[in-house]
Amino acid sequence: MKTDFKKKKNAKSKKRIQKRRWKRISISILFGIILFISILFVAFGMIRAAGKKSLRNKTGAGVPDLAFGMQSVELTKNEEAEWQEGWVKYHDKIYVYNEEILTFLFMGIDKDSAAEAVGEGTDGGSADALFLAVMNPKQKMIQVIGINRNTMTNVDIYNEEGEYVTTKKAQIAVAHGFGDGMEKSCEYQRKAVSELFYHLPIHGYAAVNMSAIPLINDAVGGVDVKVLEDLSAKDKTLVKGAEVHLMGESAFWYVKYRDPGIFGSADMRLARQKQYLNAFIRAAKEAVKKDVGTAARIYQEAASMMVTDIGLEEVAYLAPLIVDYSFYGEDSFRMLEGETVMGEKFEEFYVDETALYEMILEVFYEQKE
Repeated sequence: MKTDFKKKKNAKSKKRIQKRRWKRISISILFGIILFISILFVAFGMIRAAGKKSLRNKTGAGVPDLAFGMQSVELTKNEEAEWQEGWVKYHDKIYVYNEEILTFLFMGIDKDSAAEAVGEGTDGGSADALFLAVMNPKQKMIQVIGINRNTMTNVDIYNEEGEYVTTKKAQIAVAHGFGDGMEKSCEYQRKAVSELFYHLPIHGYAAVNMSAIPLINDAVGGVDVKVLEDLSAKDKTLVKGAEVHLMGESAFWYVKYRDPGIFGSADMRLARQKQYLNAFIRAAKEAVKKDVGTAARIYQEAASMMVTDIGLEEVAYLAPLIVDYSFYGEDSFRMLEGETVMGEKFEEFYVDETALYEMILEVFYEQKE
C-alpha cells in the first residue's frame, strides 16, 4: 500500500514538474515570437526613418527662387520687420514654401529596351512623358503636374565627350538625350525641370523606358479608361469612346503612341497620359491596400528598365504613406498652361509664365496669415 501511494505521489510530482517545464517553454516561445515581431517592426521603422532622412538630405534646405515676381512689390513696415528669406509677396498676400512637401520627377523614356549605358552624345533617349508627383503630408494629398514634352526652356547642351557647350532654348524632353542614358541623363533632365519651376527642389526621380509599361500596368491588375482618340491602327480594341480594361501591349500603345504627322499630337498624347496616370494611381492604391508588397513588386518588375535614385528604404517609407493620401478630382492633376506653335522643324510649347508662377504658389506654398 505504501509503495503504491509512493508511486502515485511520484507520478503526480513528475506531472507537475513537466507541466511547469512546458509552461516555461511556452512562455519562452511566446516571448521569442513577440521579440522577433518587435525586432521586425523596429527594423522596418528604422528602414523607413532612414528612407525619410535620405529623401530630405537630397535637396537640403533649398526653396524655389520666385524673387523676380516681387521686383515691383512694396512691403509694409510690419512686413519688413518680420520678413524672412524665401518668403514671397504676391497680390498683397505673403506665401511661405512648404518644406514638408516631397516632389518626385517621373520620366517616360522613348526606348523599348532595358536601361543600359550609352556613349556620350545624344543617344540617351528623349523624355516623352514628364510628370511631377507632389506629396503634401499636411493635406495628405498627392498632386501630379503634367509637363508637355515640347515645353521650351533652358537646356544645357553637351558634346560627344560629355563636355558642356552652351545653354539654349529647346524642347525640355531633349535634356535626357545628353549624357549616358542612365544617371547622368536623369540629372540633366532633373535640372531642366527644376529650373523651369524656378529651381524647385526635386527629392527623387524615376526614368522608366516605355517597354516597362505592360509590366507595371499588369502588376496592379490593369487600368480602366475610356479611349480618348482612335488608336485602332495599333490595337483594334482602342477605338475612340470605347471603355476598356488596359492590359499588356494595349497599355503600351495607349500611353506611348502618337502620330508626328498630326499637329498637336504630343498634346493629345499628354491628355491620354494624364487620364491613364490618374486611373493607374487609383488602381495602384487599391492594390497596395490589399497587399503593401505591391509597391516592391512594381519596383522589382521595372528595375531592369528603370533608372532611379529612389532606394528600397525610401520606397519602404513612401509606400505606407501613399495608401492614406487622397488623389481624386481635377485639383489632383494639373497641366502646364500655354500654347503649342510650329517651330522651324518641330512643335514648340510656350508656357504661360503667370499661370506657372501662380500654380507654384498654390501647390508648393502656404499663405501666411
